[in-house]
Amino acid sequence: MAALGQRLQVQPVRWLVTGSAGFIGSHLVETLLRLGQTVVGLDNFATGHRRNLDEVRSLVAPEQWLRHSFIEADIRDPDACREACHGVDFVLHQAALGSVPRSLANPQATNAANVDGFLNMLVAARDAGVKRFVYAASSSTYGDHEALPKVEDRIGRPLSPYAVTKLVNELYAEVFARCYAFPSIGLRYFNVFGARQDPEGAYAAVIPRWTRAMLLGGQVTINGDGETSRDFCFVDNAVQANLLAATTDDPAAVNQVYNVAVDDRTSLNRLFEILRDALAECRPEVRNLRPTYGDFRPGDVRHSQADIAKARRLLHYAPSHRLEEGVRASMAWYVSRFSVADGVC
Repeated sequence: MAALGQRLQVQPVRWLVTGSAGFIGSHLVETLLRLGQTVVGLDNFATGHRRNLDEVRSLVAPEQWLRHSFIEADIRDPDACREACHGVDFVLHQAALGSVPRSLANPQATNAANVDGFLNMLVAARDAGVKRFVYAASSSTYGDHEALPKVEDRIGRPLSPYAVTKLVNELYAEVFARCYAFPSIGLRYFNVFGARQDPEGAYAAVIPRWTRAMLLGGQVTINGDGETSRDFCFVDNAVQANLLAATTDDPAAVNQVYNVAVDDRTSLNRLFEILRDALAECRPEVRNLRPTYGDFRPGDVRHSQADIAKARRLLHYAPSHRLEEGVRASMAWYVSRFSVADGVC
């Protein structure tokens, strides 16, 4: 990763990050600006937040922030996509409506953002002569394929409208490579977490939602028996994968899809213990917390674990954080976010 940073600083280019006010998108913007890159951000604030961009601005040098420009627009608007792609070398496409439950509640909205919007971005990037299009794919694509660990070329049937949209993204990218020689790389994220991940709302991810509840004295509810397991991936690993995918000069690595995770599996019961123990370092009273249990969530797969051998081999991806390390790195942000007195993690 250090060598990649040095190469980018020597050869700065122009990047477009869609969904730049979101969780992963804002981390990409921050990292690229720190590396001396010029960054265009695009977001409609459907799920992203201005505060994320404000936080990035506070964390980078003033001269680095001057290399950032922002377009408030929706990827469902083809004209906005064309404007954003103008003069761009690399696109990191993170904009989407995430969440399996959201897609079950409103499949039309999920399809409009994740399929129509994705196609708009593909066309705009192709027409603008973008060198590489890196997009956020999803582990949900594995669907009902039960074998572990998950290997990129073996998937099952989708279990949610969200999963359908992410599979369609991969199919469109493959067709654009075949029909237009347009280079892309898809990154199948596995439960990415870290600072700036929104803990509020009906569709909040499990780590920020539980952490917020623990800090504010709320109840943590585990869906099912708690033995459902996931391959939790710290956001720094996802940032690394995006930059490696965008800049690889290996032709064999392009027009591929890769798992982005750590090749591990943690149950929800164990995750609760890890979060509780990490927070107990600054809030000793949480040591006595116990979860409650609810129904299994529709559309969820039972177990998920990624084989990352392909990303290691072709992208030279090497995760910098495992779950416990990522949790420790994230806790200070959550403590600060909720203004917990007398506690610094």
